[in-house]
Amino acid sequence: MVRVTRRGVLAAAAVLGGRVGGAAAQEQPLPPHERELYEAARREGELTWYTGQMQAEPSEAIGRAFTERFPGVKVNVVRSTSQVAFQRLSQDMRAGVAQCDVFSSVDQSHLAFLKRQGRLTQFRPHNLSGLIPAVREAGDPDGHFQVTYLAVYLLARHNRVPEAEAPRSWRDLLDPRWRGQIAVGHPGYSGAIGSLCVALRKLYGWDYFRALERNRPHIGRSAGDPVTVLNAGERTIGMGVPSPTILLSISRGNPLSLIYPTDGTLIVPAPSGIPRNAPHPNAAKLFLEFMASPAYGQATRPFFAESLRPEVPPPEGARPLDQVPLLAPTAQEVEAGIPEVKELWRDTFGV
Repeated sequence: MVRVTRRGVLAAAAVLGGRVGGAAAQEQPLPPHERELYEAARREGELTWYTGQMQAEPSEAIGRAFTERFPGVKVNVVRSTSQVAFQRLSQDMRAGVAQCDVFSSVDQSHLAFLKRQGRLTQFRPHNLSGLIPAVREAGDPDGHFQVTYLAVYLLARHNRVPEAEAPRSWRDLLDPRWRGQIAVGHPGYSGAIGSLCVALRKLYGWDYFRALERNRPHIGRSAGDPVTVLNAGERTIGMGVPSPTILLSISRGNPLSLIYPTDGTLIVPAPSGIPRNAPHPNAAKLFLEFMASPAYGQATRPFFAESLRPEVPPPEGARPLDQVPLLAPTAQEVEAGIPEVKELWRDTFGV
């Protein structure tokens, strides 16, 4: 695992002017490489996207923005946690069923496994050249998958907990004062929580989670589930929550606050790829082009996603990541570690 402390991971510069969203993107003429794919994709008419990256609302908004830019090509959004999305894709493949056109996960090992199995189409989008270098280089060098989401996971508090009394680190969650106050997702369902377990196990050993269990955390599925629990006032501390989901909730008036842990905020480059048996391959390729384009950044910006391109600004309300320590498990650490932490988690927490 590497610790990243410079904004070079996702430096974003000039702010785009004008309106945000698919309608603004629609006004821009399509470049030749997109126009050619669009003509073929329009004949296919649709694509199905299995995704565990962003939550349901922004995922649906991404689908709408794509169709606004490329009328006549509908996106069927199938949103779940990353582990569930991968299980569904695996079941399709075992049954010889071709349904998924684009697969997106926050568990890097899913795409690496599919590549080794020869299950992914080799396709390098033209628009990759415009991504910030750290994101572009985090994709597959052979072009079987690309990073389409830079996932940031940290702590959050309900404002019933004063800032001065809130936990400041992952280790602080072990204090008995937080017994019955923590909400967290599940590594068996969420790739993000799996990555978090891998990172914290490396930092503190599995005894950290045995101590956490004594504080009786509320365990959901998705990394975003604790935000719902905090909004309802059922718990006061969210563990491993996605920054965009918290910021969106805050923007809607919910009394929540971000906490950047002093022992490291988790950052996960989240990839997408096209199954080799995708029933709508041209629409799938066009969708990957879209995900690497400024139009995608414009569509996700209202939902506080980290920017992947220098011309799209970072999300409002987030702290610049060169100001905080980051935890970044490698793809190899995630792939080797998640199966182990799933079993350890079930043994420790009983779920």
